[in-house]
Amino acid sequence: MIDLFITWTVDPVAFSLFGWQIRWYGILWALGIYVCYLIEKKLYQNEGCPEEWIDHLFVYMVLGVIIGARLGHCLFYEWHHVSELGLEPIQIFAWNINYRNPYIEHPLELLKIWQGGLSSHGGAFGLIFAAWLLSRKHFHTGIVWIFDKLVIGVCITATCIRLGNLLNSEIYGNPTTMPWGFLFLNDPQVPCDAAGNPLPCHPTQIYEMLYCMVAFVVTWLLYWKAKAYERQGLIFGVFLVIIFLTRFGLEFMKLDQEAFEQTMLLNMGQWLSLPFIVWGGYLIYHALTTPPEKLTFPKTKKNK
Repeated sequence: MIDLFITWTVDPVAFSLFGWQIRWYGILWALGIYVCYLIEKKLYQNEGCPEEWIDHLFVYMVLGVIIGARLGHCLFYEWHHVSELGLEPIQIFAWNINYRNPYIEHPLELLKIWQGGLSSHGGAFGLIFAAWLLSRKHFHTGIVWIFDKLVIGVCITATCIRLGNLLNSEIYGNPTTMPWGFLFLNDPQVPCDAAGNPLPCHPTQIYEMLYCMVAFVVTWLLYWKAKAYERQGLIFGVFLVIIFLTRFGLEFMKLDQEAFEQTMLLNMGQWLSLPFIVWGGYLIYHALTTPPEKLTFPKTKKNK
């Protein structure tokens, strides 16, 4: 029976350079960001934006997504029961606090990004903050205008990141009897049966890659065929609903990333997805009930 499933033992390390391991995950992050940059450049040129805007966008968004993804993982997911850390509960006003976050107690550990730990929801929050700064300092268009274009490229970046998760044998789903189940033998914590044999699991990384590609096709067609960029918020709203509503549902078949999620009605990924789903629905409604408007931009030395 086990031969029906896919045995996954791909080495997550692409090569070594001067003693440093270069992982496929990092390479795919870089590739995804580069492809996103090329897509955004084409969109900004189409709308006649000042040429230097794409450079500003690249710097702000790269820093925003990386810093946000790192902070999101460390602050959302790295809570551990004090017994796991060999610590005593903290008592505040007669309340025993049984969970501790090592990154809050040792903030310099946040900088060790090479040890792994990035959160897609944290990356989303980081992008929102970066877009706010970018709009306030350079664009003066509002963050929704920025995201109407940015999310099209983000779909490709997210696809690359999930492929990296697959190559890392991480963030996969519950055990399954489906013939496309993956045996993630590189993960020492892979679920096993009573006899200690590893169980095939849902390759949820592939499922997420697929819905990211669907989101890319839909937003790309909305932009180029329907000229939805003239209805501010429509493309962004559709993206939020597709990505986070699908993510919400998919979490039901994914293994909990951290032990504290086992006692939650919804896991952390689902709670963090809900605000984005609501926001997306509001943006779609507002865009469809507001007259279309195409922004024009002043000429600069670079785009004359």
